[in-house]
Amino acid sequence: MKQIENFDSETFHKKIGENVKRIRKEKGMSQLILSHAIGHKSVSVISNAEIYNKGCHFNLEHLGKIAYILDVEMNEFFK
Repeated sequence: MKQIENFDSETFHKKIGENVKRIRKEKGMSQLILSHAIGHKSVSVISNAEIYNKGCHFNLEHLGKIAYILDVEMNEFFK
């Protein structure tokens, strides 16, 4: 069995952020438009989570909403 101490959550969250950013750009959507679409007034949630700034990351609700708005399966963010 693997040891949980070996799980790198920073790398995990960075990869998800990179995938959200890539897919968002592929769909031609700005951070501001996506932020507004998921109910935020500024780009800070999207911009910080895409680069894992100061430990900021997407939660499952964010990812569910983003997947819906970008019309992709949520599992695309985890590849």
